Amino acid sequence: MLNLSKRARSISPSATLSIDTKTKELIASGVDVINLSVGEPDFHTPDQASLAAISAITKHFTKYTAVNGIVELRQAIAKKLLEENHLQYTANEIIVSTGAKQSLFNIFMTILDPLDEVLLPTPYWVSYPEQIALCDGIPVPLVTNESTQFKITPTQLEQAITPKTKAILLNSPSNPTGAVYTSSELHALAEILNKHDLYVISDEIYEQLTYGVAHESIAGLPGMRDRTFVVNGFSKTFAMTGWRVGYVAASEQLVRAMSSLQSHTTANPSSISQWAALGALGTFNLQTVTEYRARRDFVVAMMSSFDGIQCIQPEGAFYVFPNAAGVVSKRYTSAHGDSCVIKSVDHLCELLLTEAHIAVVPGTGFGAPDNFRISYATSLSQLELANKRLKTFFNQVE
Repeated sequence: MLNLSKRARSISPSATLSIDTKTKELIASGVDVINLSVGEPDFHTPDQASLAAISAITKHFTKYTAVNGIVELRQAIAKKLLEENHLQYTANEIIVSTGAKQSLFNIFMTILDPLDEVLLPTPYWVSYPEQIALCDGIPVPLVTNESTQFKITPTQLEQAITPKTKAILLNSPSNPTGAVYTSSELHALAEILNKHDLYVISDEIYEQLTYGVAHESIAGLPGMRDRTFVVNGFSKTFAMTGWRVGYVAASEQLVRAMSSLQSHTTANPSSISQWAALGALGTFNLQTVTEYRARRDFVVAMMSSFDGIQCIQPEGAFYVFPNAAGVVSKRYTSAHGDSCVIKSVDHLCELLLTEAHIAVVPGTGFGAPDNFRISYATSLSQLELANKRLKTFFNQVE
């Protein structure tokens, strides 16, 4: 029997997608599971995007496009970056890809040589370290926790830099924590990054979803533009997860290198999806933020009411990331009298799925084994039902 490559054997499946798959299997078998595991908005794709896609189909815009995306979309993204983020890019400094996940992979493939180090603040999105490793790089965790609001400090950054450090990945607002770096915090980090001449990968996919603090891109700070990859997409802001459109803004030299790489992998993103993305730009509904804020407040209050759970209030995205270390080693007794000691937060998440029929994601995959992630990208009525089930569950934990 022929073997798989070492690379394929080393890949860990996505923790978030694995949980979502198991949850959907339970639902398909008739179990009433409340799915708080997946980062997928419950809002609909804007009508303007769908109508643009239909128009593209009826006009037979179904052929190959330029590898880096249609010029109309790249020009519109450049306009968006200027007007909303105060970042000046030309269409030739933007590459459109099949989702922001591919955008990130393109970056790592473009800049990393074997054993290059990428500084990776924890908790991190589950795919970051896997993608870095697939590109022969070394992810170097920078550990954060509730005491630092899940944000790295300038001192921590400076101490982590070695001669092998090639880049740092910043995700603000963050998946899974919802942390948002302030302008002063970004300036302090930029000062060190300029001094050490590092690349910055700035994942800004949740940029529109902030609550009481403004999003700022580190690319706009002095000395940062030409060393920064600004990563964004349409999945979260415009509820277009299935359309698979992401993009990177960077210097023309870096974009050319990514385009050459993409020409030998996927080539252009879907022509129809590109026109849908073009239709979506400029349609973001601020009422979405108001709705998410209400859900966030509800979930934070809910989780903070349970003994052994610590839950800080996030400032962005649509996740909360409770710390459940205080529940580990306690005993859970079901309504049927079955009893077990909660061995870990992973075990707690298993019990929540099998006993309370609530799906959340263990923090292990995010580099934070004391925590778990709750997505509140679902209706308030579903969150209220989850609250009832969680109260029943935690009342049975002693």
